[in-house]
Amino acid sequence: MAHTGNAAPPNPEHMLQEIRSSVQAGDAIKVQLVLNHLGDVEWKVQHQLIYELLRADAEFTIPQLNRLVTSYPELSATLPVIRETLISQLIAHPDLLVYHLRNPSITDKRMLIQLAEELRLEAAVPALIGVLGETDERETIGSVLAALGAIGGPQVLNTLTEFLYSSDRELTTRAIHALHQLRTPEAMTWLAERMGTDNELDLLIMGIFAEVQDDISLEKLADALRSSYTKMRVFAKEQLVRIGPRAVPVLLANLSDTNADFVIHALNVLGAIGDAQAVMPIRRLLSAEPPDANVRFAAYEALAQLPLAKGAFALAAGLTDPEDHVCVAAARAIDRNLNDVLVAGVRNLVRSECDEARHIAKIIVHAQVEKLFLSLVSDDTFQRLALRCLPQTHPDVREFHVRLLQRHGYAELAERAVDCHTAGTVPQRLRICAVDDSRVVLNIYRATLHELGFEPVLFEFPASALEWLQDEKPALVLTDLNMPVMSGLELASRIRQRYSAAELPIVLVTTQSDVQAGEAVAESGINEVLGKPFDAPTLQAVLHRHLGLCPVG
Repeated sequence: MAHTGNAAPPNPEHMLQEIRSSVQAGDAIKVQLVLNHLGDVEWKVQHQLIYELLRADAEFTIPQLNRLVTSYPELSATLPVIRETLISQLIAHPDLLVYHLRNPSITDKRMLIQLAEELRLEAAVPALIGVLGETDERETIGSVLAALGAIGGPQVLNTLTEFLYSSDRELTTRAIHALHQLRTPEAMTWLAERMGTDNELDLLIMGIFAEVQDDISLEKLADALRSSYTKMRVFAKEQLVRIGPRAVPVLLANLSDTNADFVIHALNVLGAIGDAQAVMPIRRLLSAEPPDANVRFAAYEALAQLPLAKGAFALAAGLTDPEDHVCVAAARAIDRNLNDVLVAGVRNLVRSECDEARHIAKIIVHAQVEKLFLSLVSDDTFQRLALRCLPQTHPDVREFHVRLLQRHGYAELAERAVDCHTAGTVPQRLRICAVDDSRVVLNIYRATLHELGFEPVLFEFPASALEWLQDEKPALVLTDLNMPVMSGLELASRIRQRYSAAELPIVLVTTQSDVQAGEAVAESGINEVLGKPFDAPTLQAVLHRHLGLCPVG
């Protein structure tokens, strides 16, 4: 548009005369020729030329103004009256907006489409759909999809769903965003049906569900907990926890599912939400004695985060579970909801010095459950049982109980706990790094690894483990799979950037029953997968296998 070369600059008076006569004659081509030189004259003349253009009726001026806005965006930016005048004309004449959307002589309709979106102009829907049929230009199609999403209506839904399966991924994304704008149950149903073929698009849709939060959205978020895609499960968990009590009913419905991993994830979320309406359904789940120990563990871990107003005495049964993991989780649930009835029940369990009583005392010590320990420590039998296992516990656990006893007036017993620990040269222990976002599991690692003769180095957050591994090299890394922010597979991949599989073995410890067959496990550099719950002999066998130690037994 700017004046170039050696040609003489346009004469402002001649331009004004030409545009007046051309407007009067309705000659659009001559008006266009004059306006092509709008950028070559000073600001005052520019405004005069626009003023002369506006003497024509709106049907004549709108295409001219639209051409200036779309063909000369820099000029429109420095001369805002062009855009402002076009918008005011279209707002004043919405019928002309629809007319010009259908006008084949207007090749660039982006401004018209944008204004139809901003005005939420329902009358423009057929014309917008018509634009889709006459262009292959991605940006124009994307703008139309956005406008249709903002306007809404039955015709809109049908058109948008056609683009959900476009061969152009960008247009599919635009259609997803447009359906998000509709926010209707029908739109959410279509989005739900679109899921399953593209993980990144699925995450985008899940984010929409997390915002909309209607019944369909909540069901799909909860159902995503069964996904084999780790990032999807983690995202679904985070969003369900953020949504809170509103998500609890759909999560409770999932507790009857036959997929143990799915039930475990639902229990994890219910515990994190901490809403009391989950208490009775979880207790009913435990009363049915689920055969999978991981389900029982997750149930007690959830109850440890929930307020049990009545019936907490039922938690005592968890201390006799055949799996130590479950017993530790039950001990923490008991400690959270401790009352006189529970204390009496546990005291009865440890009253004798049989094997079961010794095991329960050991669990209580390792679980570091302050209130429960203090409620039993006045009992002579429990004192003897506790003093038997304290010497074998990790120094941190032993120090925890010594300080606890000293703080609550049991100085003599604390001294006996220190004395009963045999002093002397402690052999150098191999360090094992364990990463898990569950503090219960970390406590189990601390106790079990110490018992097996290793030095546990524990991390609740994978990022902290990575930072430590920059300067330190343990004998082996144990990592959970499902953790927020960074999964176990991602952690392993990051570790492999520094250490090879031969230099630093990594064992993935998880409840996921199908993870062993996943390609992602091999790609991330995992040496072995160990299922939860593990016991000391199982963990010992894995450690010895990778560290080249003597076989177990």
